[in-house]
Parts: sequence; C-alpha cells; structure tokens
Amino acid sequence: MASVSVSHLILFIASMAIAASVAGVFTSSIGELSNAVSEQGLDVSSDVRTDVEIISDSGSDTIYDSGSDTITVHVKNTGSETLAPVPGQLDLFVDGVFASDYTVTLEPDGGNSWRPGEVVRIDINDNLSSGDHRLKLIVNGDEEVLEFNT
Repeated sequence: MASVSVSHLILFIASMAIAASVAGVFTSSIGELSNAVSEQGLDVSSDVRTDVEIISDSGSDTIYDSGSDTITVHVKNTGSETLAPVPGQLDLFVDGVFASDYTVTLEPDGGNSWRPGEVVRIDINDNLSSGDHRLKLIVNGDEEVLEFNT
C-alpha cells in the first residue's frame, strides 16, 4: 500500500514540475507577443494620424526649373501627427526612380517641426526631359502622387 502512495506522489510531483515549466515557457512567450503587439499598435497609430497633400499646381510652369534642374513641390501636413521636415522622413520617386538628392524646407521660415497645417517646400535635383512626369511622395505610409509636364 505504501509503495502505491509513494509512486502516486512521485508521479504527482513530476506532473507538477512539468506543468510549471510549460507555464513558464508560455508566460515568457505571451509577454514577448504582448510587447510586439503594443509596438505594432504604436506604428499603426502613427501611420493613421499621418496625412499629407501635395498642394503645388500640377499645371504650373514653376514645378520644374530646367535652368537649375530642380523640381519644386509644396506639401501640406493635413494629418494630426507632427513630422520632422528632414529628408529621412520622406521617400520620393521621380518617374519610378528613387530620388535621394533633395532638400526639405519648412515654409516660410524653416524650423524642425512640421506641425499639422504647415507647409514644406521640397526641392529635388533631377534632370528631366520634356514631357509628362510623375512624382510619388511617401510619408509614414501615406502616398501622394503628382503628375506634371515639363
């Protein structure tokens, strides 16, 4: 009789040890998953609050200056997120080619915070042929397209 109780006690202790180790693994995994979901939520929140509009007139002759090979566009922050008016914040494509040679200036006086309702001037150095062209601007997942003619 005593041997049956001892064997049951050993099996009970072993099963409790296994259950505790499994619970520890699950707790650690669930904690990591929770942190990942929280970080993803912050990224999505920033993307949702970001909205910009290209406000330059696509029919204007002032978009492209052939003398200096410069494309100039004005972009307004129409979202609720404050952005940084720096080249790393924006992705630009001219006729499907990534543009890396550009400057961003907060209008009218410069600055380092692009608040909602404010406008930036983007000057892109690119030699364009005459004809139709397409500029694509991406800020925090928000995409805007400007089609213009030189």
